[in-house]
Parts: sequence; C-alpha cells; structure tokens
Amino acid sequence: MGQALHSLGIDSMSIEDRIALVQDIWDSVAIEAGLLLPSAAEKAELDRRLDEDDVTPDNTIFWKTIKTEAAKRWQR
Repeated sequence: MGQALHSLGIDSMSIEDRIALVQDIWDSVAIEAGLLLPSAAEKAELDRRLDEDDVTPDNTIFWKTIKTEAAKRWQR
C-alpha cells in the first residue's frame, strides 16, 4: 500500500467508504477535465433552454455582451 493511503488514514476506511472516495475523486477529475456527461435532469434543462431560444430568438443576449457588462460592474 502507498504511504498516502496510510498517512491519510484511507487504509483504515471500510471498503464501501473507500469505493465512495474513489468515485468522488474520479467525479472531481472528470468535472475539471470536462469528461462528465450531464445528468438526465441537466440534459432536460439544457433542452428546455434550447427550445425556449428557438421559440423566442430575439430574447437572447450574446455572451460577449454579458462578459462586457459584467466586466464593467466589477470595475466599479
């Protein structure tokens, strides 16, 4: 066993807790690397927003506009 397992006390955790820890670590890596797919609820929300944009295309704000306005607010 690696020294980190011992020094962090991971080797004394139950198997279930170690598996949960590994899953949490993997999820955090996947999120940072952009590898984690959206959940069903997240996908449904994205689809809803896309549908809304299709119905009301004039009711959108470009990302560049949002960034510019946010930068102006932060400069205050």
